[in-house]
Amino acid sequence: MKVQKSDSSFLLLGLIIFLLVFGTVFSILTFRSNPVGDAVSDNRVINTLFVIEDNKIPLSTYVLMYYPGTKRAAIFDIPGDLGLLISRINRVDRIDRVYDPARINSYESEIEKLLGIDINFSIVITKENLVSLVDLLEGVEIFIPSSVFYRDDNGIILFPSGMTVLDGDKASLYAVYSLPHEDSEVEVFRRQRFFLGLVNRQIQMNENLKNPDVAKMYYSLFKTGMNQNTLINLFNEFTNIDTNRTNIQSVSGSLREVSEQMLIIPHWDGSLIKEIVRQTLGTLTREIEDHLIERSLTVEILNGTAVNGLAGRTADMFRSFGFDVISIGNADHSNYDSTVIIHRAGDQHLVNAFAEIIRCTNIRREMSEEQEGNIMNIDIEYKADITLLIGRNFNGRYVTGE
Repeated sequence: MKVQKSDSSFLLLGLIIFLLVFGTVFSILTFRSNPVGDAVSDNRVINTLFVIEDNKIPLSTYVLMYYPGTKRAAIFDIPGDLGLLISRINRVDRIDRVYDPARINSYESEIEKLLGIDINFSIVITKENLVSLVDLLEGVEIFIPSSVFYRDDNGIILFPSGMTVLDGDKASLYAVYSLPHEDSEVEVFRRQRFFLGLVNRQIQMNENLKNPDVAKMYYSLFKTGMNQNTLINLFNEFTNIDTNRTNIQSVSGSLREVSEQMLIIPHWDGSLIKEIVRQTLGTLTREIEDHLIERSLTVEILNGTAVNGLAGRTADMFRSFGFDVISIGNADHSNYDSTVIIHRAGDQHLVNAFAEIIRCTNIRREMSEEQEGNIMNIDIEYKADITLLIGRNFNGRYVTGE
């Protein structure tokens, strides 16, 4: 019996020593690990999920895609009422239905499948913590195009027009309020501008946030799987982003009633948004001249078919890709067989990128008199950099049969 007790004591002592050594090694490796630095070294795009929530419900969801190699970024806005086939419940429902702040992995997974990417980091900010965060950042600067005044039983919503620095309480209200008769697109745009302003302010205040005491307080305002060191490294890398050249694109679709609720169903069963993301990532990672980055093509779309609303739907698609569609309308008649792109811009690279979206190879620079007589008879007075004339070989997504 004495031998057995002695053996048990040695086993217990060995287990304790093993746990102590394992814990020490794990702590050292965790402290030394730098996932952000690894992504930069491996030349990878860093995808970060941001969620602003209230009462465990996401109010705004954004995916920030940043490529360290070119220092460029893009942001995708994920509407909560986006309708998807949710595998966990095996039915079409709102994407935010799977959101659980205690287990955000399911929400991440649905967004990854939607966009066709891997999310590297996630950050959740509650409405309450947003107040403290903005105050810690000493305010967020926002341009408010029109003054806002609204009174109801819950109080008064009041914002002056112009460039304004919002403190924590005002910022929290600005980021989440809804008005009964406010256009949904205006509300979405307002929240997007706020998020971009918040990111910009974090970039501006990044040096202050490196103070150990400030960093500890800052870190406590987020719900994230990152440790404090990784979070600081991530925002330090974000300081390279030029927010003035960073666009926010909304995941769009058709509004449909599903199970007695109105949902945004992604176009073309979600394939369109995946292609938009692929092209966006290609733009982020491609080394191109500065004048091409800053060049924004304006687009005119003319419907040369008998399909009602085709120009408008096509315009929405190209806006999703970041093009500035300034005019839509009907061609002089509705019997054009072939789709044609007429361009007046000097940057052939951007024109080709535009054409690739709909797989159109019929590209012409202006029009000769012979072309005008053979193709169409419309006023070609300058209106935009590109005129897209839709013919019957366009199925709403691609040009076919060329």
